[in-house]
Amino acid sequence: MQYEIPVGETWTALERSLHRTAKRVLRPRLNQLRQYPPRDVDLLSRQVASDTAADSATLPTVALVTPSYGQGTFIRATIDSVLGQAYPKLRYVVMDGGSADATPEILAGYGDRLDWWSGRDGGQADAINKGFARVSGEIMGWVNSDDLLLPGTLAYVARFFRDHPEIDLVYGHRIIIDESGKEVGRWVLPRHDPAALALTDYVPQETMFWRARLWKAVGPLNTGFHYAMDWDLLLRAQRAGFRFRRLPRFLGCFRVHGEQKTAQTAELTQEMDQLRAAHFGRPISQQEISRGLRLYQLRQLAWDWRYRLGWLKA
Repeated sequence: MQYEIPVGETWTALERSLHRTAKRVLRPRLNQLRQYPPRDVDLLSRQVASDTAADSATLPTVALVTPSYGQGTFIRATIDSVLGQAYPKLRYVVMDGGSADATPEILAGYGDRLDWWSGRDGGQADAINKGFARVSGEIMGWVNSDDLLLPGTLAYVARFFRDHPEIDLVYGHRIIIDESGKEVGRWVLPRHDPAALALTDYVPQETMFWRARLWKAVGPLNTGFHYAMDWDLLLRAQRAGFRFRRLPRFLGCFRVHGEQKTAQTAELTQEMDQLRAAHFGRPISQQEISRGLRLYQLRQLAWDWRYRLGWLKA
């Protein structure tokens, strides 16, 4: 959303200050990776971990993969966030691309608590595909080696899938953390919008889970993509008629740091343009994208402010 000063007008200092405030307030925080100074992650007042002991017999199995390469700085926190879920029907594997840093030593240190493999692969998508060939479950997802799952996520997602057999894929809200694990932002998403998803990938990947039947129908990941493989999977699933739902809960943390792949914006943009052209059958201009996303951005802005004002529980 743009908010501009009318041409030819001279503004006072107060008006300029109000203008800057309006731009800040009206700018959607979606896709902003550093929104405020670092602070501790605190969700205890809004959501708690779920106990699975009472109904574990009825919960589905979850297959989770972590692709990794050269992430020795963050991999332990990622693994601990998964194993710390204490989900009784978890099948988890870390697929390392032959890292030369401390990653193999860290993985070995988990002993029989962790299934892992280290060796050359064809990139992130290839590692994830190989991981799902190694572990299987009724529900599937992956968490990258620098991201985290929030406490209780697997139990919450599993219960939702159990109780809503008509839904095929879910995702939730995202917390953004920095190199030291401090919170620097939040994405609060409105309800799922198929038209907006066709134009851009707004789904937080670390919060995304789907049924095995979806993977069987439209998987595996396209190894030709190195940045937008998750959006490609989403578009294929949406075109095939699978049903999505945005869950009203923070499910994962996305870490921002200087070495992450998403910092390579030129390559990511190229892959996204390729996917749009394939989806619509022609190239899509930036003007068309901006115009098509305007309503979704307004809805996201409204949801974000409702959350910040305490009117929305997430």
